[in-house]
Amino acid sequence: MSLLAECRPAVSESYMRLKKLQIEESSKPVRLSQQLEKAVTSNYKPVANHANNLEYERKKKEEGKRARADKQQVLDMLFSAFEKHQYYNIKDLVDITKQPVSYLKEILHDIGIYNVKGTHKNTWELKPEYRHYQGEEKTDK
Repeated sequence: MSLLAECRPAVSESYMRLKKLQIEESSKPVRLSQQLEKAVTSNYKPVANHANNLEYERKKKEEGKRARADKQQVLDMLFSAFEKHQYYNIKDLVDITKQPVSYLKEILHDIGIYNVKGTHKNTWELKPEYRHYQGEEKTDK
């Protein structure tokens, strides 16, 4: 059995005042424009080159262009890095080896696998034949 009921507010003077205030508040504009008597002078002046940009430029000049090291040296650096962690993104490997990205990728294609999907997306790991930790496990069995 369903019952239908009709509800109406108890219309009183205080209720009508409340509703009037609500309607007035909702119809007020959110943003207001106001006229200023004098110009605002506390604004920041534009800077030609910020301090952190200058710092970055100075650091970049000190490092100079990344020179290609001997391939064997780079391989040694990569293998020692991969002993610490299994996965690295290219940016971290560039920081570790201080080599140009294109040269590093060239070497990584020989010794590593680039993960395109999964939990280790966009990272490099060593090929199974170069992983000493898995290679030892396989030879024991």
